[in-house]
Amino acid sequence: RALVVVGEPGIGKTALLDHLVGQASGCRVIRGSGVESEMELAFGGLHQVCAPLLDRAERLPHPQRDALRTALGLAAGSEPDRLLLGLAVLGLLAEAATERPLVCVIDDAQWLDRASAQALAFAARRLVAESVALVFAAHDVDEVPELAGLAELRVHGLPEAQARALLDSVLP
Repeated sequence: RALVVVGEPGIGKTALLDHLVGQASGCRVIRGSGVESEMELAFGGLHQVCAPLLDRAERLPHPQRDALRTALGLAAGSEPDRLLLGLAVLGLLAEAATERPLVCVIDDAQWLDRASAQALAFAARRLVAESVALVFAAHDVDEVPELAGLAELRVHGLPEAQARALLDSVLP
């Protein structure tokens, strides 16, 4: 249900995510990306993932809906309770997947703001029967401790001979 693709910058994580999205026919796909300059803006990453799904928010229990609306700046209030917000994200993703499976792809997770990383990781750990996949890409899971414990796929470069053979096969 959740996967963290880990590898050095430039190794091909984004290309793998693009391939995944291309293979997700029949699924609703939501893409988000951590932005280094927005790391200090709480819930900025969460906004990318949840904003396209807000038409489903009315189906959430009131406390969860209120926490989500406050986090996304749609309602005034103090910073929402992290448990309620995590449950709201989980509920929103599950609700969005009732008609067709949902694939959420988050690139550059190392640059997610901490509040977004916490809420998304909370939801990722609780995906059980929902038709939801959360796939994160990061340079190193140590840079995003909230994702620790999720399944990891480590991406490594090709040996030089294989890389040259691959290039030769695609270049004219």
